[in-house]
Amino acid sequence: MTPHSLAFYVDVVTTGTVLGAKPTDSPDQVTAILGADFAENSPGVHNMWRDYGMAEFFWVRESPHHPWEGHHFTLQVHRLSYGGGSIVNGAMRERYGRFDRHLRFDKLERLLAKRGVHLEDVPDANAPAFTLHWQPASQVSVMAFRAHEKGERRRGTDRVGDVYAVSSPMSAEAVAWNRARYGRQDA
Repeated sequence: MTPHSLAFYVDVVTTGTVLGAKPTDSPDQVTAILGADFAENSPGVHNMWRDYGMAEFFWVRESPHHPWEGHHFTLQVHRLSYGGGSIVNGAMRERYGRFDRHLRFDKLERLLAKRGVHLEDVPDANAPAFTLHWQPASQVSVMAFRAHEKGERRRGTDRVGDVYAVSSPMSAEAVAWNRARYGRQDA
């Protein structure tokens, strides 16, 4: 993976934004940053998300007469394994360059640690297939693949140890709930 695309992930985890777009931004604010090349999904009048390739932003509203309120974003990193860097939004590629098909969790964690940014393990309902990690200051979560059975190295086109998704925000309350529900053991 190029150092530039790794810098993208480090920036997202440390800032809790995608190129400066916050999970609480309006649809117009996100589109001003990421561009108008997106697919819009509106399963009802209360929920909407826009798919900007690897990045998805989600909004909610009380009624059709209320404005959309930013809810969260998710980087669907696993899509890179089958779609390659071409699925990455143009604004992201323009700023960070080429994106590889895999993001190794251990590599991301090492780069973050070198910058003094640490991830906490969080127990999760998706264990043992996945591990969940949280950055408290930015409220970003990182989900990674984990082996199902001894010796398994892949899950489909993804490799064990690859990052599956990066999302924001994950509040301290959500982490506490996960710990109470799924235990304090390593994710």
